[in-house]
Amino acid sequence: MPDFSDILMFDIGTVFGKLLIAAILSSFIGWERERRGRPAGLRTHLLVCVGVTLMMLVSEHIFVNYQGYNNDSVLRIDPARIAAQVVTGIGFLGAGTIMRSRASIRGLTTAASLWLVAGIGLAVGSGFILPAVFATVIAIATLVLIPFIERGMKKDKYRTIKMLITGQEHFLDDITRILEKNSVKLQNYKFEKDIQKNEIMYDINVKYKDEKTLLFASDDITKTIKDIKCFGLE
Repeated sequence: MPDFSDILMFDIGTVFGKLLIAAILSSFIGWERERRGRPAGLRTHLLVCVGVTLMMLVSEHIFVNYQGYNNDSVLRIDPARIAAQVVTGIGFLGAGTIMRSRASIRGLTTAASLWLVAGIGLAVGSGFILPAVFATVIAIATLVLIPFIERGMKKDKYRTIKMLITGQEHFLDDITRILEKNSVKLQNYKFEKDIQKNEIMYDINVKYKDEKTLLFASDDITKTIKDIKCFGLE
């Protein structure tokens, strides 16, 4: 009586084991993203990794089935072709997690983690288990520990100062002087004149390290320039 594995043309234990390993490894990364309330969490990461692992297993299965064809055959089997398509295709899923809100961009880390679990799935599917485990450990350490290090870093911050000033007089020199006095650097700016309404709209992009310095600079600008009709930060 033939063995059930022979009928299915693959080893059940190996295949199921790889899928289970992929689910376990990706669930650690997905749990961390879920805990932080990211749009792609536990289920998304788990499904992506298991799905990619299955694709890699299918790719190997096809290669084994057709490897008997010699070089003279018109049929060419490339086990890396499906893997290459996964690397390209996962970018569309990752792009869906990236969201822009005014000057800030969210979701880049989640997109990177999805790309990583796709790689872990490919590694597990091809039998590259130990590197997949090591990559998972590095990913978890990066997602959990690095934020604590980043909190202690003095990072540059960027905001846009928006001002609506009555009249046609330019106050850019005064604004630049006030920003420099408060350790806020002017990156670039643009303005629009409305001659009919006798107004000028300024959009000034600035760089700073401490939120207090920007607040002090904003307060100083509103006190110095009396013709400000509207003032805001984005």
